[in-house]
Amino acid sequence: MNKKKKPFLGMPAPLGYVPGLGRGATGFTTRSDIGPARDANDPVDDRHAPPGKRTVGDQMKKNQAADDDDEDLNDTNYDEFNGYAGSLFSSGPYEKDDEEADAIYAALDKRMDERRKERREQREKEEIEKYRMERPKIQQQFSDLKRKLAEVTEEEWLSIPEVGDARNKRQRNPRYEKLTPVPDSFFAKHLQTGENHTSVDPRQTQFGGLNTPYPGGLNTPYPGGMTPGLMTPGTGELDMRKIGQARNTLMDMRLSQVSDSVSGQTVVDPKGYLTDLNSMIPTHGGDINDIKKARLLLKSVRETNPHHPPAWIASARLEEVTGKLQVARNLIMKGTEMCPKSEDVWLEAARLQPGDTAKAVVAQAVRHLPQSVRIYIRAAELETDIRAKKRVLRKALEHVPNSVRLWKAAVELEEPEDARIMLSRAVECCPTSVELWLALARLETYENARKVLNKARENIPTDRHIWITAAKLEEANGNTQMVEKIIDRAITSLRANGVEINREQWIQDAEECDRAGSVATCQAVMRAVIGIGIEEEDRKHTWMEDADSCVAHNALECARAIYAYALQVFPSKKSVWLRAAYFEKNHGTRESLEALLQRAVAHCPKAEVLWLMGAKSKWLAGDVPAARSILALAFQANPNSEEIWLAAVKLESENDEYERARRLLAKARSSAPTARVFMKSVKLEWVQDNIRAAQDLCEEALRHYEDFPKLWMMKGQIEEQKEMMENAREAYNQGLKKCPHSTPLWLLLSRLEEKIGQLTRARAILEKSRLKNPKNPGLWLESVRLEYRAGLKNIANTLMAKALQECPNSGLQVRDEADGPWSPSPAPEHCPAATHSGFLSFRNRLFWSQRKITKAREWFHRTVKIDSDLGDAWAFFYKFELQHGTEEQQEEVRKRCESAEPRHGELWCAVSKDIANWQKKIGDILRLVAGRIKNTF
Repeated sequence: MNKKKKPFLGMPAPLGYVPGLGRGATGFTTRSDIGPARDANDPVDDRHAPPGKRTVGDQMKKNQAADDDDEDLNDTNYDEFNGYAGSLFSSGPYEKDDEEADAIYAALDKRMDERRKERREQREKEEIEKYRMERPKIQQQFSDLKRKLAEVTEEEWLSIPEVGDARNKRQRNPRYEKLTPVPDSFFAKHLQTGENHTSVDPRQTQFGGLNTPYPGGLNTPYPGGMTPGLMTPGTGELDMRKIGQARNTLMDMRLSQVSDSVSGQTVVDPKGYLTDLNSMIPTHGGDINDIKKARLLLKSVRETNPHHPPAWIASARLEEVTGKLQVARNLIMKGTEMCPKSEDVWLEAARLQPGDTAKAVVAQAVRHLPQSVRIYIRAAELETDIRAKKRVLRKALEHVPNSVRLWKAAVELEEPEDARIMLSRAVECCPTSVELWLALARLETYENARKVLNKARENIPTDRHIWITAAKLEEANGNTQMVEKIIDRAITSLRANGVEINREQWIQDAEECDRAGSVATCQAVMRAVIGIGIEEEDRKHTWMEDADSCVAHNALECARAIYAYALQVFPSKKSVWLRAAYFEKNHGTRESLEALLQRAVAHCPKAEVLWLMGAKSKWLAGDVPAARSILALAFQANPNSEEIWLAAVKLESENDEYERARRLLAKARSSAPTARVFMKSVKLEWVQDNIRAAQDLCEEALRHYEDFPKLWMMKGQIEEQKEMMENAREAYNQGLKKCPHSTPLWLLLSRLEEKIGQLTRARAILEKSRLKNPKNPGLWLESVRLEYRAGLKNIANTLMAKALQECPNSGLQVRDEADGPWSPSPAPEHCPAATHSGFLSFRNRLFWSQRKITKAREWFHRTVKIDSDLGDAWAFFYKFELQHGTEEQQEEVRKRCESAEPRHGELWCAVSKDIANWQKKIGDILRLVAGRIKNTF
């Protein structure tokens, strides 16, 4: 079969096919189809037609009248309510009565339509909404996918494959005509072998007709036909020497065009010509057509309004962008001629011109605009020698002595002594410039600076910076008692001159004084403005926010001044004292904290936490007697306080005074008996290995506080330590009867059964605990781990799926082991902000396992900041730094952990609550927990 033959040839046409319809060649009707055109006066074909119908025109009028009179009175055009669709009386005359009747009916229809308008519009709206819900637009169907496009990363976007070409192979890969250039040797060879003819062959005259007088024939004197070249009789060789000369001439022209480069050089190395061509490549990314349009538009603007400076500047910049620097220079210089009073045009010209030419342009600009500060500044910038810069600026100051900018530029180039002299003259010429007055005051001596600032206040009575500088001057010279007076006088003077005291601006000035080391000025400003513009009921809240803001800006003295002022206003507010104490603890010294706490307990003697903070500060400093005395005073102020009793016991036990601790606990049990007091008593005997005494105290405590689960836990753990498993099981079971909602008790009982090999019983206990405590993530997590420890991974995965269904908002299901069996992906979706510490901890270890050290360290910092009480996070962080950090980073993590004092965490509690580690410090516990972490990474 011939491949070139079309497959549809010889086949019948499809149904409804009209030849030529696709290209617009539709069928048409000719006179041969409808007959010849006839005149209106022509007679009709019927020879016996009655009068009035004997011509073609008469019959056309008759047929038209019949069509007009014919009313459609068919039953299909009749409606029971509206009647016939057409008017029965449309053929009658339309009179004024009919017009009035139609107006009345239209008014009635409009009135009835307004009554039903709201309901009809509401119904139509509901129908449209229903229709859109059933058949949404394509745009609505893909709206959720469009929103998700914001989450697509650049790498994912670039990885999208390109759309393939659906055309056939012949259209995709057209075979272009291949053209091969012919070498010069080919022409030379054929010129040598060929012959030149100067006459026409008679046969050509006979058969070819070349002798005809057709213009342009070969025998006609066509210009150039007989010139020296291809038709010149000779040897037939090409003159290659002339071709080489032409090429050299072309190269010289190109070199001369680019001889003036951007840097102003006039000599171009021909060897580096190709390299220099790179600098001629336009750096713009626009289309050449757009550039032509812009050039044409700007040309029209220049011709329409030649004295419009922006037009010349825009034209020059357009040429500069397109790489035509010399054209840009010519344009802008013409602009300076047309707009000699425009600063911007002269500055643009100076920018485009090279070195010395720019100086000449600026000199010419100065002659036209002797008062222009910007041109003088540009002239100084063009000078490379300091002396020349000074000369230019001093010349400028002669013409414009009241320019602050010129004075500042001139002073910056001078030595301190010369600068002081120039500033003295500057403040005379510009007496309203605060910067010049302050600069002069900084260069003067103390006495002269005071005089300068006094003059500045006289000339500028509405500026606050002069007053603040005066206060800083007095503080720097040791006259601190004057600082408060100056700031108070500043507030009074500014108000008298109509200046509004902006509290935020003054606080910012105080922070700047703090950073500059002017502590007294900073505190004086804070005390003066802290209460301005604040309602009485908002003072405490606003001041605490201001203090936090100052701490965030590292303005600690400002925050300390705010707390001091707030404590003067609210001396009996315990919360303010606590905020101030925590501030001193984190940012102050031990002496400042103890001094603050002494004042605090004097004003709030019932605040137990303040007494405890003072005692702890003394204890950490090694002053145990002082800590005891503080606790004794706390006992007098709070005689039956459980916290103070327990703090005293802890102080004695930490210092190995166990008999003192026992006596304190016995006294506490008699005077202020509580469950915690009994628990501490049992623990003290337990850690001292007095098991019998511990059991007796535990039994006595359970008689009074049987609903306290920790006592049942301690009883069971003591029995478990003695390997009395039955007694431990009985203790746990009794505790669960009294405290069925205690999760740790259920976990202890389950682990006891697992420890003795009763896996089925442990599983049943956990299932029973989940029934009594639904939606408890801790119990679900223990059930999953139980199956995983037993090697039943499939059951563990099933339980995890159920746990995620029952506790979708908990992050505890995130796996704790890097090689765990379940996926943590549901946690970030279901947790409200994906900030659960368990999820964050796993995220850290995930980056750690992927060797993304920087990102892992960043997430560790974020985790311990969000939940500083989670000891496991600190342990993993410390383990991470032990492997990948320096000694300084490891020490930093340890110190931060000690200051945070974490108390929670599964691994942390397993170590910290172990009886063998009861005297360990937080740093030691951190090392032990980090040592227990498996290095799975």
